[in-house]
Amino acid sequence: MLLAIDVGNTNIVLGVLEGKEIKYKGRFHTNIKATTDEYAIKLHSFLQLHGGIENIDGAIISSVVPPLIRTLRKAVKTVTDQEAIIVGPGVKTGLSIKIDDPSQLGADMVADAVAAKEMYPLPIIIFDLGTATTGSVLDKNGDFIGAVITAGVNTSLNSLASGTALLPQIDISAPKKVIGTNSIDSMRSGAVIGTAAMIDGFIDRFEEEIGEKATVVITGGLGTQVIKNCRHNIILNRNLLLDGLKIIYDKNN
Repeated sequence: MLLAIDVGNTNIVLGVLEGKEIKYKGRFHTNIKATTDEYAIKLHSFLQLHGGIENIDGAIISSVVPPLIRTLRKAVKTVTDQEAIIVGPGVKTGLSIKIDDPSQLGADMVADAVAAKEMYPLPIIIFDLGTATTGSVLDKNGDFIGAVITAGVNTSLNSLASGTALLPQIDISAPKKVIGTNSIDSMRSGAVIGTAAMIDGFIDRFEEEIGEKATVVITGGLGTQVIKNCRHNIILNRNLLLDGLKIIYDKNN
């Protein structure tokens, strides 16, 4: 089985895959100060909880937090005795990246694009809703031609609550109507419906720029709430990144 790990700014997502099937997955809070031993203990407990360590015969890591790459690679080696592949320069992805500096493209966006390219008709627009909200575009040839990056839903709400005296921290759910009649519903409308409206607007502009209609995919933890309020036909794929890591792992073995 393959252990796939995606290190994000807020959470670390783990998945154990057998073939194309995700057998189980989970997440840790990202802690840049945690040691190799601390991550090894968490990883050991996670694997033991869900079926054991002895079945892991490969590992791959994508990370947008560079200081944790070495830490997690050592933790994976300690627990599973596997040398994890790190998504980055020199790793085969099958993706042609046509931006100014391909080395600047986050490993998570690479994995999303690799999976989407294999699974859906081209051209493709991918929105990943995490700490940041990213929108990636693959053209009709499957080339990665560019992206947009903006603050994620939680990031925006946390900034709003911490930077104002009267606005509270809230849970993320869509209000019943766009025009809020209290502070909490107004914030929910701005966060969820505002993100949906932004995505709808980007889809229109992306398609105008590439000159044709595209398949649109949303992934990330907040996708379910947002997609309900979008006006375009959008595919929800919660496991796109893990699927991409599996494809990349196979290309390098």
